[in-house]
Amino acid sequence: FFISLPVAAGRAQVQQEPSAETTEGTGINITCSHANIQTRDIIYWYRQLPGRGPAFLVSAHKGSKELRDPPGRLWVSADRRSSALWLARPRRGDAAVYYCA
Repeated sequence: FFISLPVAAGRAQVQQEPSAETTEGTGINITCSHANIQTRDIIYWYRQLPGRGPAFLVSAHKGSKELRDPPGRLWVSADRRSSALWLARPRRGDAAVYYCA
């Protein structure tokens, strides 16, 4: 079970769906909207495992970037107003809160 929560910081507001769910081994796409993104802004993704603080996963300015642990990929749309974190083969240990910023 995967949960993602809306996050807002300063002028750079982002929006996420309140939750997303998949079964073990079935890929999942977690999306994020960056409506007010500026040209120089970088998109960051973090995850917070139960009982732990947020941990950096991946960042990108444009295009796509491979994610090694957990296996997947970050995509940034051409206009940079949205991004998607694809977890290719999630396991139970990947159940967490996923944040974009």
